[in-house]
Amino acid sequence: MTQQNYLVNQYLVTVRKVKSENGLPNMKTIEVVAAIILKDGEVFVTQRGYGDFKGWWEFPGGKVEERECPRAALVREIREELDAEISVGELLETVEWDYPNFHLTMHCFICSLTSESMHLNEHEAAAWLTKDELKSVEWLPADITLIDKIKNAM
Repeated sequence: MTQQNYLVNQYLVTVRKVKSENGLPNMKTIEVVAAIILKDGEVFVTQRGYGDFKGWWEFPGGKVEERECPRAALVREIREELDAEISVGELLETVEWDYPNFHLTMHCFICSLTSESMHLNEHEAAAWLTKDELKSVEWLPADITLIDKIKNAM
């Protein structure tokens, strides 16, 4: 077992990598997509309304379903979570992150809104943040790894 500690917005997050007998990680992998929605020098972010990380901030998106490509999953997830339409642009990065109980593969795409209205169906709150405000919220551990790349894309 290997262990790494990360300081994330004044919280110490410990990530443990548990290996099986054959040396491979012994945890479930979850494949998700995230929308980096940019508009007028700001990025759209959402606050989780459920689960272990309730109240922490993330980029909107969700799980990729079986036989679904990441871009189609992102369009579907944004419709479900925000009642909004987006245009999916370039892949910014694919984040590989080990949480304590699962491995996360998160495909993060630069996106733009094609509809003006949004409604929060699953999140507690949302905000448009400038480059200078990006470090002002409590990010999920996998999402915070994107901040510098997003600043460069803004």
